[in-house]
Amino acid sequence: MKTTRQKIYQYTAVFERNELGGYTVTVPSLPGLVTEGKNLEHARTMAEDAISCYVEGLQKEREAVNSILAQAEIQIDDLL
Repeated sequence: MKTTRQKIYQYTAVFERNELGGYTVTVPSLPGLVTEGKNLEHARTMAEDAISCYVEGLQKEREAVNSILAQAEIQIDDLL
C-alpha cells in the first residue's frame, strides 16, 4: 500500500481593520492575494479559502507549463 505525504505550508497573513468595519487580509508571500471579512473569524475563514485557491491555481499553472514544455521537448526530439 502506497502512502502519500501531504505538504503543509505556513503563510503569514496580515489583518488590517477597515475604517467602516471588518478586516482586509493580505498575504505578503502570495502577491495579489487580498480578501476581506466582516469580523476576524470571517476574515480568517476567507483568508484560508483564498490561500487554498491561490495555491491550487499555481499548481494548475505549473502543470500546464510542464505539459507545454513536454510537448516542446517531443517536437524538438522529432526534429533531431
